[in-house]
Amino acid sequence: TVVLVAVFAPVAFLKDSIGRIFAEQAVTISAAVIFSSVLALSLAPMLCSKLLHSSAQEGRVTHFLDHMFDSMAAKYQAILRAILKLPVAAFVVSLLLAFGAYQLLQVIPQEYAPAEDQGNFSGVIQAPEGTSYERIAREAIAVEAPMLPYVESGIIQRGIVGVPGWGNQGAGIVNVTLAPWDERDMTTAEILADLNVQWSEIADLRVTAFMRSSAPGGGRGGGGGGQPVQLVLGGPNYEVLAQWRDIIITRASENPGLQRLDSDLKETQPQVLLRIDTERAASLGVSAQSIGRTLQAVMSERRISTYVVDGEEYDVVLQAEEDQRSTFSDLRSVYVRSDRTGQLIPLSNLTTLENQAGPSQLNRFNRLRAVTISANLADGYPLGAALDYLEEIVRTELPITAQIDYRGESRDLRESSGALYFTFGVALFVVFLVLAAQFESFVHPLVIMMTVPLAVAGGLFGLWVTGMTLNIYSQIGIIMLVGIASKNGVLIVEFINQMRDEGMEFRDAIIEGARIRFRPVVMTAFSTVMGSIPLIMASGPGAASREHLGVVIFSGVSIATFFTLFIVPAFYDVLARRTGSPNAVARRLQTMAAKPTA
Repeated sequence: TVVLVAVFAPVAFLKDSIGRIFAEQAVTISAAVIFSSVLALSLAPMLCSKLLHSSAQEGRVTHFLDHMFDSMAAKYQAILRAILKLPVAAFVVSLLLAFGAYQLLQVIPQEYAPAEDQGNFSGVIQAPEGTSYERIAREAIAVEAPMLPYVESGIIQRGIVGVPGWGNQGAGIVNVTLAPWDERDMTTAEILADLNVQWSEIADLRVTAFMRSSAPGGGRGGGGGGQPVQLVLGGPNYEVLAQWRDIIITRASENPGLQRLDSDLKETQPQVLLRIDTERAASLGVSAQSIGRTLQAVMSERRISTYVVDGEEYDVVLQAEEDQRSTFSDLRSVYVRSDRTGQLIPLSNLTTLENQAGPSQLNRFNRLRAVTISANLADGYPLGAALDYLEEIVRTELPITAQIDYRGESRDLRESSGALYFTFGVALFVVFLVLAAQFESFVHPLVIMMTVPLAVAGGLFGLWVTGMTLNIYSQIGIIMLVGIASKNGVLIVEFINQMRDEGMEFRDAIIEGARIRFRPVVMTAFSTVMGSIPLIMASGPGAASREHLGVVIFSGVSIATFFTLFIVPAFYDVLARRTGSPNAVARRLQTMAAKPTA
């Protein structure tokens, strides 16, 4: 009980993203374990005294189970004797399992959270820069058209196509809410894939639709959100960033796992560059300030006064008519007054105009000039593999001065990956200290902790066999395995110490203690494995996260229990020969006190 609580209690106090995710689970499991232990020590004995009665004849089921466990224990004892004669085999197996866990960690795909059917998705509509609101509104009808059959069939309960978008959300937005899980025969991913194909045929608009992350927070780390892949590229200036962006997008487009590649630095905003002939303007008595005020009044607006009507004050705004400022040539018909002579001078005599395209906005990230490259993922392509692919492009194609960071779900993935190792290390350290205090030894906790690599290897093996990914939910399962595996080690080591306290020879105490605890260890593991099966067989909303957790517990507990029964006694035989149990000193004192004095 103390070991299980020691695993989860420190996690509840972590303040980063992984702490926010694990905190509720840590508190829940810790409380459940404490209450169950109290009930096991108080209520369970009372119920046994009232409900269980001694019987001279045992039932068939009881007889069958007792015979089965006695037979298994006898075979286990024989195998254990052979292993203790060659303890180096246990060390080799442990090293192989630890190496296998490391290799599996390299090949198992990683993502922040598994794709869940949340029954909704969003999208961003993008149009060429300078496209008028009226035109976008007309073209948005083509975005609605593919959704109408789903609306009529009841699969889509609510679909919103909004023009314009808000903030940096492009020319418009798409929000779709689907019918509940049991009222439709298509998943959200299938519907989204079909709509994306039809939307890609729209000539004048680009629709990028996506499902948000199913994890807490929706994948909004670093101020991001939206598409899962969001790589932030930092550099010295925007001209260099534009070149680096083109290199990455060109290379990334070769990867079929990356779809709808885009960036937030687009040199597509139509612009007019006005250059003032300062010498000519000065000779005619026209200042740059006069030219600026004139252009402001004509092309934008200028507040020149106010007036009051019925106690209400209104602004007087100077602005040209729309048809007088809608084209490039309208700038040539603008006049500016000379400060020296008071005459009107054509602006075209003082300036030169040049058409060009430039970015509509220049973004920064962590105070650095930056461009964000975003993409969707093809079905079955993990986010971790996508980020590794982009990082490799940056490493091989760009200079070392290029800096990378992440937004949204990509940032959450990178942060959670680092937090996993920290959380795992904290759990191991706290468990070791708790066991050291319980056993009054550093050797016995070390023997018990040898079960942890076995459990981790088992959990990763289950993910690899089933083709699942390493995400925050499978990470939760791995953290749980630390406590579950250590508990089995505690059962064996504690009983071996008791056998030694009773005066049994060292090797015999190991064999007898392991044999006696064989049935409790197997029954504990069996009940844990059976409890994970409903998670593995889950269906409906949220099933993917439960499946990952269930697979890790099922495979981790099964494999760890099998090897723990042999490796823990073998390590105890090698490492703990010169140690004693916490009660050894007390028992010697009791023996000395019981001897008659001369």
